[in-house]
Amino acid sequence: MRQAEISRNTLETQIRVKVDLDGSGKSQLNTGIGFFDHMLDQIARHGCFDLDIEATGDLHIDGHHTVEDVGITVGQAFAKALGDKKGLTRYGHAYVPLDEALSRVVVDLSGRPGLEFDVSFTAGAIGALDTQLVYEFFQGFVNHAGVSLHIDNLKGRNAHHQCETVFKAFGRALRMAVTPDPRQAGVVPSTKGAL
Repeated sequence: MRQAEISRNTLETQIRVKVDLDGSGKSQLNTGIGFFDHMLDQIARHGCFDLDIEATGDLHIDGHHTVEDVGITVGQAFAKALGDKKGLTRYGHAYVPLDEALSRVVVDLSGRPGLEFDVSFTAGAIGALDTQLVYEFFQGFVNHAGVSLHIDNLKGRNAHHQCETVFKAFGRALRMAVTPDPRQAGVVPSTKGAL
């Protein structure tokens, strides 16, 4: 059962995340930031994960704490659902276009957090989402999921398209990485014997 449920409660946010890595792409999302919910839905749909997120945060200040803490909690949930990582493909990659925009995402379930993020958004906000917070979401995720993640927006003029290709490619790359490899059943995919 590659499922997990994590709650995170601070003075700034209260977040509950439930994930099923072997789902069908269903999601129930409520972060209070509409465009952010739309992006989280891309992860679920294109990753074929079932993802439930309920978040209450100090949006009267801004979206920073909510977006970052959702990233942290989603990362913790994925780490728990992956367990010992035996039999996984481990690496995943995807290129995703949307009209003029094109993004590439590469992930390694290495156990070592690392983020390389090369996205120059053409707008400061998309709906109520400050585009600077996209980086914060992924930084929170990699730190708590223990993955190496490379995100590159290769082309794009429309910030909505840029962002959507990033999240779709992330979902596809993560889906590839967490998929069981039948030739590696019961084996940790590392010469170290641990990830």
